Amino acid sequence: MPDLDADRSLALAYVPAGARPALEALWRLDVTLGAVLATGRESMVSRIRLAWWREALERLDREAPPAEPLLQALAGQVLAAGISGAALAAMEEGWLELLSEGPLDRESLNAYAAARGGALFRLSANLLGLPGHPVEAAGRRWALVDLARRSTDRGEAAAALAAAALVGDEGRWPPQLRPLGMLSMLARRDLGRGPDAWEKPGAPARMLRMLRHRLSGK
Repeated sequence: MPDLDADRSLALAYVPAGARPALEALWRLDVTLGAVLATGRESMVSRIRLAWWREALERLDREAPPAEPLLQALAGQVLAAGISGAALAAMEEGWLELLSEGPLDRESLNAYAAARGGALFRLSANLLGLPGHPVEAAGRRWALVDLARRSTDRGEAAAALAAAALVGDEGRWPPQLRPLGMLSMLARRDLGRGPDAWEKPGAPARMLRMLRHRLSGK
């Protein structure tokens, strides 16, 4: 299974042991879907691979998982916690938006952010024991900033940050969701600092700020 980045690895360390395997599998799914695009956004291979993951996730609702480690982890941990394979498969739609031809417009960016980040945060909140807590907006902002950090296209990165800046603040995070709130806080930190001052994942100052959020919820 793919590795999580240093930011998500630290946030995961503060998840209660009972929920950690399921949340780790969910977050690794997000990393896996993103890695598909490493083959090139205009590549038909990327579309085929995303379609394979979507179909494989949907089949988890009616079949035993194949001999694929991530699918087995999702079936054994995430589906066992009450989240359907169809809900996981819907996250593929966000990544598919990034394969659109031409520059990403505001509508495409918002669709990507909702299907990827909004869904990821909502499902994460379910696994952390607070289903229904309003976390989708924070997830959308996080996904947009993450896209900007990873993009090699300066125009696309700027558009993603502009869209992220329009997302409202979520206020104080309840203790159960603070591992998730750490990621949201880092997105707000990156948005405020701007690309020229971004830190690497796992940088000491970044980790210290995450720990402060763990204590304060802000």
